[in-house]
Parts: sequence; structure tokens; C-alpha cells
Amino acid sequence: MTSTVPLPPGVADATWLVVPLFNEAPVIAEVVAQARRTFPHVVCVDDGSSDDSAARARAAGAVVVRHPANLGQGAALQTGFEYALRDPRMRYVVTYDADGQHQLDDVCAMLHRAESDDLDVVFGSRFLDERTRPTPVRRAVLRLAVAYTNLTTRTRLSDAHNGLRVLRRPVVERLRITQNRMAHASELVAQVGAMTVDGRAVRYAEEPVHILYSDYARAKGQSTWNLVNILVDLVLR
Repeated sequence: MTSTVPLPPGVADATWLVVPLFNEAPVIAEVVAQARRTFPHVVCVDDGSSDDSAARARAAGAVVVRHPANLGQGAALQTGFEYALRDPRMRYVVTYDADGQHQLDDVCAMLHRAESDDLDVVFGSRFLDERTRPTPVRRAVLRLAVAYTNLTTRTRLSDAHNGLRVLRRPVVERLRITQNRMAHASELVAQVGAMTVDGRAVRYAEEPVHILYSDYARAKGQSTWNLVNILVDLVLR
């Protein structure tokens, strides 16, 4: 499947998808193959997987950078940012999940928004339309995370723990993610809220996205563990 949302000329070639990867062998080849039909530049940061995720991602056409041990999603994102910055033609980085929850049409809509509105960051939000249907418990935890993030950072978001983001190069150059587990999401938002680019505050907006809670993700227990991690993040902060 390719995206049905057109991109401005040259944007796809100037975009890198950064994909943290940990034990996603059943789905990663399809995720990479679909992404590369629209975006030729995909880097998967294999964060100490014990399966053959890295080999399958590489065979599907991704660049693979490997951590020898599991360091956490924040560390994987930072490694991916540093790799993408090595490409002087890179204008945008997209943070993209390895498990098939993100939609390419949403990525293209977010990039189009960044271009048309001259934005530095576009955050995906599952709460701006009705396509995503989280469980009541998940919705409540995510709302709590949003309230806390808005209270403690210089941002106003409706979905603070959404992994789908578009970041312009000057923002990527300034990000320094040090929190390796779920706390990295709040840290990234806080850094964006405090950041200046060319002497001005970062221009950001949210775009509605559809997060697909697939049978595969539910079977892994991902939703439950993410809820626990988000709550721990809030308590520790």
C-alpha cells in the first residue's frame, strides 16, 4: 500500500523515517516495505532485539543501526536522529513505530501541513477525530498524561504520548533525548516547548492521525505495558 495523500515535490526524498525496533520480526518487513514505497529513506534502530528483526528490516530495504543491548525507545530515537543528520539533504525526520500502528497517509498529511504552514514540528494526535478507538482505561491514562505534560512544559497538546511526529532538521539538531523509556516522550515535548530556532520559539501544531490497535499489538500486550510505563513516567516526573 502506498500513500494516497500527495506530497510537495522533493519532500519524500528529503525525509527520513526513524523506526525504533525491538523484537518485531513478524511485521517489520511489511512495515518497512510499505513505508519505502513512499519514503526511500528508512532507518531502523534495532534496540537489542533477540529475534531476526534487524535482518528482516534490512532485507526489506531499511538501513539498520544496532544497539548491542536494549537501551529503550528514547535511546533508539536519539541514535536514529544522529544517523539521519548525516544526510545533508535531510529536511524532515518522522518518528514511526515498527509494529504497524502508524498510517502513511497520516505521515504525508503531517508533512504537507509542515510545508504549507511553515511548521517546525507536527505532532500526531489520536484525539482530534474519531478514527482511533482506545479503550476507556487507555483514554483516561493518556488524558492524564496530556494534562500533566501541558502543566509542566511550554506546550498545549491533546495527545502527548503519540509516537508519530514530524520534525524539521533544525529541531532534530537541537534535540538531546536522555530518557530511554516512556519518559522520552515527555522529554521530547518539553525540549520542543523550550527550544528556539533562529531566535524564535518553535512553531508546532497537531494533526489528527489514526493509530491502529491491531490484533498483533494486542497479542504482544503492548497496550497494557504502555499504560503502565506512562503511569510510571508521570509518577517519576
